Order: sequence, then structure tokens, then C-alpha cells
Amino acid sequence: MLYDPGSYRDPSGRVVIKDARVFRAIFEAGREPFEAALSSGVFERSIERSHLLGMEKTEAAMLAGIDPQPCHVVEHPRLDFVSYPYEWCFSALKAAAIFHLDFQLALLGDGFTLSDATAYNVQFRNTKPVFIDHLSIVPYAEGQPWIGQRQFAMQFLNPLLLWSKKGIAPNAWYRGSLEGIAPEDLLPLLSWRDKLSFTVLAHVVAQAKLQQRAIKGGSGDKATERQLNRKGFEAILIGLRDYIAGLSLPKSDTVWGDYDHNNSYDEDKRAIKHAFVGRLASEVQPHQLFDIGCNSGDYSQTALDHGAKSVVGFDFDFGALEAAFARFDKAGAPVLPLWLDATNPSPAQGWASAERKSFNQRAEADSMVALAFIHHLAIARNIPLDMAVDWLVSLAPTGIIEFPDKGDAMVRKLLSTREDIFPDYTEEAFVAHVGARARIVEKVRIEGSNRLLLRYDRG
Repeated sequence: MLYDPGSYRDPSGRVVIKDARVFRAIFEAGREPFEAALSSGVFERSIERSHLLGMEKTEAAMLAGIDPQPCHVVEHPRLDFVSYPYEWCFSALKAAAIFHLDFQLALLGDGFTLSDATAYNVQFRNTKPVFIDHLSIVPYAEGQPWIGQRQFAMQFLNPLLLWSKKGIAPNAWYRGSLEGIAPEDLLPLLSWRDKLSFTVLAHVVAQAKLQQRAIKGGSGDKATERQLNRKGFEAILIGLRDYIAGLSLPKSDTVWGDYDHNNSYDEDKRAIKHAFVGRLASEVQPHQLFDIGCNSGDYSQTALDHGAKSVVGFDFDFGALEAAFARFDKAGAPVLPLWLDATNPSPAQGWASAERKSFNQRAEADSMVALAFIHHLAIARNIPLDMAVDWLVSLAPTGIIEFPDKGDAMVRKLLSTREDIFPDYTEEAFVAHVGARARIVEKVRIEGSNRLLLRYDRG
């Protein structure tokens, strides 16, 4: 048995991993609210509404030996991939924020509320958010304040404001400050025009002033002491929801946002790549496939069409991710597009460097494809070719890597503004590096181009 390292803040219970199964231990401190939610049917209704991750009651003896001994134990289905807010594109963060508010409103209708407003309690099943912390659901008492107001602003509203109003993706800031963006840190970046909104005034300006007053030794956050009836609480949540629903990204072009249609190969060459990916998916039938450098998701779709059960797509370009998220959200397809800087992937961090797992700790794909990608590591970011191959092959036991040589138009473009210091960047070296780490199953040269498709199998 192993406590999930991200589940330690709440004395009411802990998440426990046993034999690759996910359990939640409810301790004595959490008995009363858990039993109230259980007997009221709010868990069942929330699961039926697709707001809450499923759960099944099981015997407390299932976790015999843990300390303290739980009074209740439930089992949850495993998520295909656990992601964090600093890996989400704008549309995903916006969807998660609106979902959180909708869930809170639904709970209020059932006589319950949430004890916090952390974005880490939201995960994605494909492009659809779902709430995962059942012990955050507690009975609502008329007149109680919104305890999670500042947390919601820091982890949902403020990152969205930075993105929408200033065109600055908050992911690096968010990753470096796991609690999110504080109102007092965001406020100096906003113009007077940005502040001409009741929502910004109430949740950013006022919250920043309260924090500054507390730091100066004032009376502290009086907002937590004021009475707030349910209608007032609902009005705040609805106002926030309407405001966030109206946020959008500023118009801008990104470097690789149109790469699927602006590249060095025509429709016939793309068909060869699609067929190659299709053969892999058809033969392997992966439960989860990683699409590294997924762009808008053309090859993710091909993998699905040929037998992949789900895909997690990764890209560095937010324009491409927005297109992919919109595409698969509209289709209801089992694809989750996420942001990834492959040369600086999410590390293990938080308390004891374990609270939030690294990308590699969460990478459990059955297969992967990395098309039009390796040259961005080796040429654009100076990653030695053997190290780039090593990382890609480590992501999944079987997969496809596309290698464009120095005659390729895109590689020439990368080299056009810098000295060629890459004598080892050759097709022969690439094939040798893959062969040293896995069995080469198939190679296909894309005729009329300078690209090689290679399929490997570590087994």
C-alpha cells in the first residue's frame, strides 16, 4: 500500500494505492460530512451528472494496517492520465473553472458545498472535467462565507485574466507557484481598463487590498467573517461563471499553429504517415497512446480510427493545442491535449518534491508517436541525438519516430540562422541509436522527401 503523495492536506482522509487500485480512506475526522453526503444521495447524483468521479463502497478491512484505521473505504476508477493546471491550454483551464462553479452551484441546490476551491481537485476525462476529491464535499450552513474565494481567484480566475487580458500564458508562473497567481501579484499588471469590471474589482482588486491590509497588521480578511446567505453565494458564483464564460484569447499567430497545413510535404506524403500510424494502432491496439508534438491532432485521430482507445497529445504551441482541444471536445473523442516543453517537462515538486509527480512518473503509455518532432530537440534545443532518442523511446514500449535529415526544408529553416554544430545528426546515427535501445520493427522512407519513419518495439 502507498499513500498518494498529493493526498496529505486533509485530515479527513487519504488516497491509497494498492495493487494498482485507487482507494480513499475516510478517517474519523471525516466521518460526519462523508456519511451526511452518502445518506443524502449527493454523491450518487453528482456521479450521475458526470460532475464527480465514480466510487464504490468497500470493506474497511481492505486497507487493514494503515494508521489511523479508516472508518470507511471507497474505491475509485483509475484515471488514464493525471494532469495539472500548469499543463492545460486556455480552453482547458476555462472549462475547468466553469465546471468548478457549475459543480458548486449544483451542490448548493443539494444542501452541500465545497470546502476549498483548488484546481488540483479537477481532472480531465478526455476534454471533460471531473471532480476527484469526494471529501471536499461538505454540508452547507446558511450564512457561511465562501471559504474558497481567494483560492479560486488564484488558481482559476487570475491565470485566465493574465492570459485573456495580457496575452501571457501563465503556465510557467503557475508551475513555479503551485498555489496559483495571487491577486496582489496580478494587480500591478492590469490596466485601469482591465479593472472596469465588478468581477475584477471584487475578486482581484478587493482581495489584493485585503491581503495588503493583513500584511500591514490590519484586521485581516473580514470577508471570512461576514454572513453570506445562499442566494448571495449563488449570485457570486453565477456572476463569476458568466464573466469567465466571456473571456477569450487575444488574436495572435503562433509559430506552429498552422503546421499541419504549412509544412514540407504534400497530401500524398501525409497519407504515408497516416498509414504508418494506422498500422501501429491497428496491430498494438493501445489503451493509451502518446502523440508527442500532436499539433491540431490529425495523427491522434488516425490512431483512434485504427484501434487506439485513448490519446494524450502534447505540444509546446498553444495555438495548436487550442485547435486540438476544440476539435476533440466537439467530437467527444477520447483525446486530451496538454502543454509540454519536452526539454523542460513538469518536474516532481511540491511538498517533499513528491506532491505533484513529474511528467515521466505519470508517463505510462502503451505506445507513442513522435512525428516531425525530433529535430526540434536535436537542432533547435541542442539536445544530443542519442539523448533525444533515449527519452522518446523511454516513453512507451512501442512507437514511431519520424526523422528528417539536414536536407529537409524544416531542418534547413532551423539551421538558417545558426551555425551547424550537429555533425552527428544523421539518419545512420539515428537508426543506430534506436537499434541500440529497441528492436526496429519497420522503416518507411517518404519518397520525394528527406524523412524516414521508424517503428520500434522495446519488447
